[in-house]
Amino acid sequence: MGILTSDNPRPSADSGSVDEEPDYRYTLANERTYLAWIRTAMALLAAGVAAHQLLALPSGALQMTITMVCFGLATVLASGAYLRWRAAQSAIRRNLPLPGSVLVPALALGLGILTLLAAGAALWS
Repeated sequence: MGILTSDNPRPSADSGSVDEEPDYRYTLANERTYLAWIRTAMALLAAGVAAHQLLALPSGALQMTITMVCFGLATVLASGAYLRWRAAQSAIRRNLPLPGSVLVPALALGLGILTLLAAGAALWS
């Protein structure tokens, strides 16, 4: 069984390709991926709140930097997750290859920065 199972293709409004109703399993898998990115964004948001409320660092600037990096990364992941979900869903409907994503490198870079900031905080106190 292929990805596309509909007998009634619909012309796409934004391109000359044809939209077809995909197998529901692919749509559900795409939604699960979206929800996993949203959970990661929510965890970073909670980490930012915890850093703001619970860290007792001599430097308030370092504490605020850690907090804002968590909030910024949560914002990037939440908005990027939606954009990736929408692009993947569109590709699935058009039977095209799935698009690439910058979310994994963004998360790796952001967590690397947070690790350096946390190491600096540990050395500072």
